[in-house]
This record gives sequence, structure tokens and C-alpha cells, in this order.
Amino acid sequence: MTGATLSKFAAAAVFLLGTAPAQERSHVPPAGRVEFNRDIRPILSDMCFRCHGPDKGSNASGLRLDTREGLFGERPGGGRAVVPGKPAESELWKRISSRDRDVVMPPPDVPKKLSRGQIALLKRWIEEGAPWEGHWAYLPPRRPPVPKVRDASSVRNAIDAFILARLEREGLAPSPEADRVTLLRRLSFDLVGLPPEIEEVDAFRADRSEDAYEKQVERLLASPHYGERMAIFWLDIVRYGNSRGYHSDNPRRVDPYRDYVIQAFNENMPFDRFTVEQLAGDLLPEPALRQRVASCFNKLNLTTEEGGAQAKEYEHKTNADRVRALGTVWLGATLGCAECHDHKFDPFTMRDFYSLAAFFADIREAPIGDRDEGILVPSSEEEAELRRLDEEIARARRALETVTPEIAAAQEAWEKSAGAADPWTVLRPSSLRASGKATLTLREDGSVAAGGENPDRDTYTVEVEVPFEGATGLRLEALADPSLPASGPGRADNGNFVLTRFSVRAGGKEIPLREASATHAQEGYPVAGALDKKAGSGWAILPHAGRNHAAAFEFKEPLPAGVKKLTVTLEYASPFARHAIGRFRLSATAIRHPARAGLLPDAVKAALAVPAAARTPEQKARVAAHYRAIAPELEPLRAELARAEKARADFVKKIPTCLVSEAAPPRTVRIRPRGNWMDDSGEIVLPATPKFLPPLGVEGRRATRLDLARWLVAPENPLTARVFVNRLWRLFFGMGLSRSLDDLGAQSEWPVHPELLDWLAVEFMESGWDVKHLVRLIVTSRTYRQTSVPRPELKERDPFNRLLARQSRWRLDAELVRDNALAVSGLLVRRIGGPSVFPYQPKGYWAFLNFPAREWPTSTGADLWRRGVYTWWQRTFPHPSLVAFDAPQREECCAERPRSNIPQQALALLNDPTYVEAARAFAERILRRGGSGDEDRLAWAFRCALSRPPASRELEIMAGLLRKHRAEYAADPKAAESLIRAGASPVPRDLPAPELAAWTSVARALLNLHETITRN
Repeated sequence: MTGATLSKFAAAAVFLLGTAPAQERSHVPPAGRVEFNRDIRPILSDMCFRCHGPDKGSNASGLRLDTREGLFGERPGGGRAVVPGKPAESELWKRISSRDRDVVMPPPDVPKKLSRGQIALLKRWIEEGAPWEGHWAYLPPRRPPVPKVRDASSVRNAIDAFILARLEREGLAPSPEADRVTLLRRLSFDLVGLPPEIEEVDAFRADRSEDAYEKQVERLLASPHYGERMAIFWLDIVRYGNSRGYHSDNPRRVDPYRDYVIQAFNENMPFDRFTVEQLAGDLLPEPALRQRVASCFNKLNLTTEEGGAQAKEYEHKTNADRVRALGTVWLGATLGCAECHDHKFDPFTMRDFYSLAAFFADIREAPIGDRDEGILVPSSEEEAELRRLDEEIARARRALETVTPEIAAAQEAWEKSAGAADPWTVLRPSSLRASGKATLTLREDGSVAAGGENPDRDTYTVEVEVPFEGATGLRLEALADPSLPASGPGRADNGNFVLTRFSVRAGGKEIPLREASATHAQEGYPVAGALDKKAGSGWAILPHAGRNHAAAFEFKEPLPAGVKKLTVTLEYASPFARHAIGRFRLSATAIRHPARAGLLPDAVKAALAVPAAARTPEQKARVAAHYRAIAPELEPLRAELARAEKARADFVKKIPTCLVSEAAPPRTVRIRPRGNWMDDSGEIVLPATPKFLPPLGVEGRRATRLDLARWLVAPENPLTARVFVNRLWRLFFGMGLSRSLDDLGAQSEWPVHPELLDWLAVEFMESGWDVKHLVRLIVTSRTYRQTSVPRPELKERDPFNRLLARQSRWRLDAELVRDNALAVSGLLVRRIGGPSVFPYQPKGYWAFLNFPAREWPTSTGADLWRRGVYTWWQRTFPHPSLVAFDAPQREECCAERPRSNIPQQALALLNDPTYVEAARAFAERILRRGGSGDEDRLAWAFRCALSRPPASRELEIMAGLLRKHRAEYAADPKAAESLIRAGASPVPRDLPAPELAAWTSVARALLNLHETITRN
């Protein structure tokens, strides 16, 4: 190895030592003074903290190497781990340099070993006086002075000064500015996630003003698509998804939260307010609707509806998920490590973990099968219409509740007769049949008992005769019985039943039923569900098993004269297996509107049993309300109220809903030893923040989520601003200033430019947490505007571009790959917000989703071509095209997506119906707008897809491809028709199919180019 080569190798090793994690570092020590946080702490964290760190449970000999006291304090048996300036007297040095297997550290049976370079570095540190620092991420950021540089002409703002100062120390020069086409294309993808239009590129190239670039920055920051671009990374971090995640992974409504995020970025909502509204929007004084929607963040955790799940277990899972999310999103900390034991590398304890969980214990929710549908989120126009409909209902209700002398007299007469006699006549069946293997037995009181097998579905058929003319309806009583599970009246294990169909026939014809009512119906399972002929609905009675229940079914018209023999069918069907009624009885009546008048609720019966003068105000009101619901003379007013209520109910179905946080009395949270949700021996804890971080500042009361949110964005908090800045930097340079986006703790990477990270964090806070200000600062820097073309010396010195002597290039995120193709094709629908959509997806992809079984409901019309941020996010089965390009499942918070390069991506670009359709639509654009000749059209197509004209060799290749496919499709018109019919967008009939198909092949090739899906 020559001297020059050795020198280059050493320089590269020095750089890598300062930037890579401890386990990846070269053994060559740095040339300058050793820095504890940069050079020593990572070694100790990686090699020593597992046994000599914060976790008391695994700490050996009580020695801690993560604290100043542990490193430099007197040991109980004498001596010190580190004696500054004296390696020979330092126990640390003695142990790591020993050759005695009983003394050396790490012990011989530990897989990780210290390298010679690491041992030498630790010795140098001790020799230099063993300077110690607290962990860099836990120290409050201070604004360092902007460094002076030799080449001031290369500095546009403070970012450039910090980057250039490091480059000058390394003997490197920055790269030149990228050409204008690349700059605008880069800026467009970074700020709005879409390619620039040809006209926008031409305008920028023609603008020779000094602030031409800055004007493009402002134009794109003002675009409503900026919020969509920024939302993608935020939705990853907060694990946004449209489904519940566990078990059947059923849908839930959270779309308005996604739209809130988009709007917040577009409006440049200060990040501190953005934080507070998401964690505690519901706790703000008189919260606005959008602040309540923001609190949906707390409901984005995974939930289950599985019947056999343990409530206590899922309450623990929810607590743990929210703590992990808090740690990832705002603190950049792996708090999940402290669920079962004190963190082994960072000073987070189990008490900290469960104390943080206690902040979220006030959120109203059921741990299993939470049927929360959320709140209505109407637009301003919808809100106005709701007010109008509510006023109509209020007017109808006031009219119905107005008591006139005539109504009072009619009610008095009704009260005298209401309790006199039961208006129902019991019908004794003459014939009983069950379609399954159940046995039906008639009892003395006219009731029917079901015995024998209880199959998955069954139909009971009962023949009865009505002993009077003009029957108006039937009553079905479901009767409790001690022989049934939980005393019935159902045969299910919990005493429930589900009546999915109730029908009546006479003379072979079905008798239409108009209304139904019940003394009680399980929430979500009304008695009307037995009349809708849908197998998935019906009448059920939980949680009131073990009691008698009754339902009245009204005929649309009274039975004609002479019609007395009836066939009554009771059915229960899938998915309500083994949910038969165990004992029932049928009765008939001739009273008017039996569904309304025939069933007296127990409370009304009790009130009628009391003399009118002795009734309490509550009893009087209950009786009056029941009479108004059945009085014949009030039928027109009831009809008007019913019409108004139905109009409102129909309108509400069109309004989106969103899960939100709602405060309730806080649940008890206790430390769970080893994370065992069944172990109740742990101490009860109250909301509190980690002790080693700045205090919460709440005394004398229970702290709330609002306190927590404000603590996160307090100036004293060292983490939140750094975490967000680091992630924002990654959006514009491909990698954070510290590579660890989700962990700034002891296991994280020392920032390549620590002073710049702190300067930006302080700038962010002092700007009022202004996100657009930070973005503007980054994208207007000369550092951002450099070309991404690597230079030979940079490939060797800085292969991962950590020093930023050039820009970086990377494949677009999954959503943007699709957005780009749709934009180039002209198909993209640019509407902002709204319900999630369902673009093309392989048939059967959801085949394993059950309870209930589902198929992907492919969207129609404009919804097929919405941006990827609006695609339905099914956590267990995310859209396969997005998965191919590394989109996460979002079951957990995702701070950084991987970037792979795999064959499936090319296959998706060539064969996914979205991209084939986009290619055909792009081909149509080329033919209509690209000019009159092939060469003009190819040049236009290149400018549309790549923002630049083609090189001569590219033009030659694409022209050959066009000629080849033009000939093939002219010879095979059926193949041409097959290709151009991909997708749902209309196929132009004025363009010859072979010509359109040939250009579609050209468009497919352009959309599949590496350059097309790469941000340079």
C-alpha cells in the first residue's frame, strides 16, 4: 500500500469513525481530540451498557458506566472505573486490556468483542483527561455561532456555513449547483410530490431574475398539494390506517384526521399547536371541531373485536402502544424497551413507561369490540343543512308535545282502559316444524320450547289460527326459562338469540308487515332487523338475558274477513350460528297500530298502576310520552316528526365521521412486572414524565394529556425540536443529520453535523415552531441546490454522502411513484381531502379477511385516479402496489421507510392496471399535444415525463421501439384493442387502436425508466 493510498484510507477511516454506529466503526482512532459523545459513549453503549447501564435488573456488581458517578466515583471495594489521565489506575482500562479470561471485559462468552481500535480509543480518552458529557440528545439545544468559512461566496444561509466549515476541515469542496431542470424537478417532488409541468419548467428557465428560484419555492409552498406531500411522512410516524389491525381488521372512520394533517401543513400550523391538538385537542377549552378531530391521533392504535379476547390484555396493549407512539413521534426514544424492564441503554425506567401510559388512561373506550363510530365531521355547508333539519325536528316535536284539552281528555280515557285487559290473545299452535334437528314442544301455556340440537342455522314454522276477524298484528314473546343457557330466552351460551327473519303467510301468500317494536333490543340489533330480509341483521336482546321480552309486528293492512289460519316463520341464519330462540309464544290483536300501542314498557305499566293524582312528575311524563306515541289523533304530527327525523338520518349517512378522544374518569394504571398484563402486584402510578428530563411543572393535581403535550413543546425539552428537524432533514437529503430517526438515545448515531442540528432546532423553536420557515431555509440553501452527480473523490471519501458535498438521489416514495405516473398521463384527480379511495387491486387479495368476508370495493369514476395519500390503508393487507415500493403496514409507528430495488417494482410499473392505463392515457396526450411527427412527439413525451428533451441516442432507441410496436399492432388489431382497454377511463375512438397501442408501449417504457421514478 503506497503512502498516498494509506493516507486516503486513514482519512476515510477517520470520517467513518465519526459517523457510523459503534459496531460498524473502523479501528483507526480519530486524528483530533477525542470527544466523549461522538467517540466514547457509542462504544460504552454498544459494548457495556447491557450489563452496566440503567437497567437495575441486569446490572452486574452495581457498576454503572452510563453516569458520571459510575465512571469516576469511588467503588465500594476501592478504586475507580476511570481515573482521568491515568489508564493504569483505571479499572476500565485494566479490564478491557487484560488477557486473563476471568478478568477481561467483555467476558469471553459475550459474542461482541472490543476491537483493537476501540481499546486504543478508550485509552486515549483516559489519557486526555477523560472529559465527560451528558448524552447529546438529552442536553438542551443551544444555538452555536455560525462558523466562518474561507469561501463565503458559497454561503446562502447558516446551513451552508455549517456544511462548508466541515467540508473545509475535510479538504473537500461542495458540488456545483444543479441545472434548472433538475432543480425544479427536485423541488417539485420534495415540496408537492408531483413532477413539474412543461410550462412550469419553461417559465423557470426563462426567468433570469435573481430570485427566480425563491419564487418557485414560494409557489410550491403555497400549493395545496404541499400538505399532501408532507402528510405522507407524518401518517407513517403516527401509524395512520383505515382499519383496526387485529383479528378481522375491520374498517374504522379516521379519514378526517388525515385531512386535518394535510390542512395543518398547508396552513403552516405551528408545530407546538399541531402537537397539542393531536394529543389533547379534546381537553382544550371549548375545543373546535377540527381540534377534536386532531385528537384522533390517540385512537390510531390497533384494536380488536375478537370475542375470546381478554379485556385486561388489550387494555395493556393499548397503553403500551400509545407510550411507544409518544416515544417515536415526539421524543425519538425507544420507550417500548421499558415495558418489561428498565431501559438497558437510556435512563428510561419501567416507572416512566407506566407513568406515561397513565396520561392516556382518561380516554373513553372499550378495550375490546369498541363500537365507537366517532363524531360527525360536516363541512360548513353540511353544518348549515344539519341546523335546518334540527329546527324542523324541534318544530315537529314541539307540536307533538303541545297538550290541548282534547288530547288531555283522550289520554285520560286511554289511561282508564290501558291496564284493564291485555289486548293480545294467545294463539295455540296446531303444527310445529324445525328445518334443522331441533325439537319443538308445545307447553300448557301455549308457548313453544326448543330442545335437541342447536345447529348453525334453523327455521321454525308454526301453524296458528286467529279466533277473531280483522287481526292487525302478532306479538312474539321470547320467554326466559331456567332450562336454557343463562335462563334464556335464547339458546346461545350467553342466553341471547338473534331473530334474522320473521314472516307471516296466509293462503300461500306472504302478508306484508309494516312496523315492529320491542320492549328491548340489543344495541345495533333492532327488531326491525327481522323484517329487512338481510341475513346479517336481526333482533337480539343482550345484555338483558334471563328476562322475558316481547316484540309486536303490525300487518300493513288488517287481515281480510275470513282469513284466520296463519303460517308464522322464525329464522336465524349466518353469521349468527346457534342463536335460536329457546322458548317463545305467539299472540294476536285487533287494536289499532299494535306495533305502537300493543307493548306497554314496564315503566309505563308501573306508572299506570299508580292513581293519576299520586304519580310523580317523572311517572306523569312517562305516561304522557307513551300516549303521544300511540294516540290516533296525533298520527299526522307523528308522521311529520318521523319524516323530519328520517330526512336528518338519511342526510347524516352522507357526512363523514371520525374517531376522537373523549375524556372519562381515568382508569387505574399500575406497573406490570415483566410486562405481564395479568400481574396486579405492581405499584399504581399517576401521570408523570421521565425524571431525568425537565420537570412537568404540575403540582397539587393530576397531570393531564394537555400538560404532557405542552411539556413536549416546552423550550426546555431537549428532544422534540431535534427529532422533528432531523426527520425534516431526511426528507430533503435522504438521510437525517443523525441517521437514527426513531432513536436519539445512547444507541443512536452521533450527528454528522451536531452544531447544525442544534442550530436548526433552536431556530425552529424561536421561529414559533414554523415548519414552512424551516423547509424554506433548507431548500433555499446552496447545500440543497447542489448537483447529485457523485465525484470520484466523494465516492471514496464519503460514499453515503454524509458530509453533503453533493445532493443525494433516491427512488420516490410508493405513493409518489403512482402520483407521478398519473400526473404525467393527465389522469390525476387533484381534489384535496375526502373519503379514502380504492384504486385497482388484484382480485382475491382480501380473500383471507373474515368476520365478515370482504372484497376490495374498487372505486369508480374520479376516485380511481386520486393521489396515493388517499388510498385505503388496510393494515393487514396494504395495497400491493404500495407494498412493492416499500410502504409500511402502519401497525407500528414508522419513522423511516426502507428503499429497496427489486424486480417486483418493474413488474408493477409494467403490469399494474394503474400504470398500463396511465401509459395509454399518456399516449393519447402525446398524440394530441405532442406535435405532428414522431420525432416531435417523442421529444414532447420526454419533456412531459422527465422534464428534459431526449438525447439523440435516446431518441433513436425510442423511435425504434415505436416502429417495432406500430408494425406488431397493425398486424394484430385484437392485441392492440386488449392493451388500450386497460382501466376504466374512456378509450378514444377517434384514434386508430394500433397507433394508440404503439404509443402506449412507448409511454410504458418512459414511465418505467429509473429516471422517471427517481428524485435527483
